[in-house]
Amino acid sequence: MPEDPGLQGAHVELQDVSKSFGGARALEEVSLRIARGSIHALVGENGAGKSTLGKIISGVIAPDHGHLLISGQPARFHAPREALARGIVLIAQEMSIAPALTVAQNVFLGTEPRWNGFGGRATRRNGFLDRRELRRRYQKLAGDAGFELSGDAPAGRLRTADQQKVEILRALARDAELIVMDEPTAALSQPDVVRLHEVIRGLAAAGTTVVLVSHFLHEVLELADTVTVLRDGRVVRTAPAAGETEDTLLGAMLGRSLGATFPAKQFVTGDAPPVLSVTDLRAPGVNGVSLQVRAGEIVGMAGLVGAGRTELARALYRASRPTAGTVRVTGGSAPDAGHGPVSRWHPAALFRPPSPREALRDGVAMIPESRKEHGLLPGRSITENVSLASLAQVSRFGLVRRRAERHAVGQVLGQVAVRGPGQAAPAAALSGGNQQKLLFARVLLRQPRLLIADEPTRGVDVGAKRAIYDLLASLAAGGLGVLIISSDIEEILGLAHRTLVMRGGRIAAELSGDDMTEAAILGAAFGAAERGA
Repeated sequence: MPEDPGLQGAHVELQDVSKSFGGARALEEVSLRIARGSIHALVGENGAGKSTLGKIISGVIAPDHGHLLISGQPARFHAPREALARGIVLIAQEMSIAPALTVAQNVFLGTEPRWNGFGGRATRRNGFLDRRELRRRYQKLAGDAGFELSGDAPAGRLRTADQQKVEILRALARDAELIVMDEPTAALSQPDVVRLHEVIRGLAAAGTTVVLVSHFLHEVLELADTVTVLRDGRVVRTAPAAGETEDTLLGAMLGRSLGATFPAKQFVTGDAPPVLSVTDLRAPGVNGVSLQVRAGEIVGMAGLVGAGRTELARALYRASRPTAGTVRVTGGSAPDAGHGPVSRWHPAALFRPPSPREALRDGVAMIPESRKEHGLLPGRSITENVSLASLAQVSRFGLVRRRAERHAVGQVLGQVAVRGPGQAAPAAALSGGNQQKLLFARVLLRQPRLLIADEPTRGVDVGAKRAIYDLLASLAAGGLGVLIISSDIEEILGLAHRTLVMRGGRIAAELSGDDMTEAAILGAAFGAAERGA
């Protein structure tokens, strides 16, 4: 490992780089050297400037002040294609998949093999797509990376985790000299994380420089040669990763000690009434699920990617149509909550069109897996994004009362501690963690009885994670039933009172108390008990 990035040949050097968005300063006189062939990690809270720094290196945005040097030569990129010409590729946190194209076409987009119709090769811009060569190249690339993903599958129909694999393969297909990876493992299951780590190590061993932006500090310490800590747009320090621990990184990132990762669990009484009762529910990807969530209880939903967790959440939120089973929601949106069952689905009613509006009316709210695809309207204001599901509360005679809307939104924004520009700014102006908090603010405005949170801390830094954990615990303490879907087993164990493990669209195990361990969850997820039977 490099002892000091300043002693190595610098692949990238930034000198006094600053960047502002409107009145908000994202980077303040950042100077940094990244050694060629190293794995250089950038860590910090959401809004610290990590992603902005990665986008400047990869040509997505230009700095307001300062200088960027590539291999010692001054560079000023005006578009990502100019960075690509210098061998620099970005794997962004927010994915840019062409949904109508296949996986293989997305991976080789812009570099597809072509032929001229007479058996000869054509230029990139002319000729017919050589599908046989495209398939061959894709199969070799995916095989080398260890990703089992069909190249002929429509990219728009893939799960978020598989779309992340497409982004990674696209970067690998460019034979880049430097790859900026912004949260590359946030959407991946543990087996895929292991494979990607092997890929990253192999790239560095072959001389490729990797700039890794990650909220997973154990991942940073496992992979990185060098770590740069950012706070409030400034570099706190750059040091060899071998000399760091999670605690030292946290202290530098936050400027304080974080304390315990998870809040203390509140005791849930055995006679607490159920807010959700599900019996033999069947829907796309769900094969006969029965479960119960009580008032004040946090129930964790674990399982591998494709186990049916998100499909179950969509069915409960009525975003997809169930085909059989009974779902009973007790209580409704405040102020009428707690007055008995307001919704009961039964076979005769299963043919109604799915309607999340009905779920919201009955007191069910949901944080979706992908805030970009299913959660936020990035071009609309912060106020509009938060009030979107509660317009009736701030309207009169069909017209939105703007003053009442701003007041209501301001109150819930304060509860979730969103940091950034004012309410009139677009949601896209916020960092990933603050965008995630907007979804929680929207939920708080509805005052639901049941919250379904699908990967609630994906792409969120450790400080914001703790804030979200505290919020979930306080909501549960106030009587809310919470169903959390997470690929982070530590998160499940730290928050949940009970854990349900899904496999093949069914509940494979229900764990609580001392039985709720990482080994038990993984065993049920992989079907170890079934194989041992």
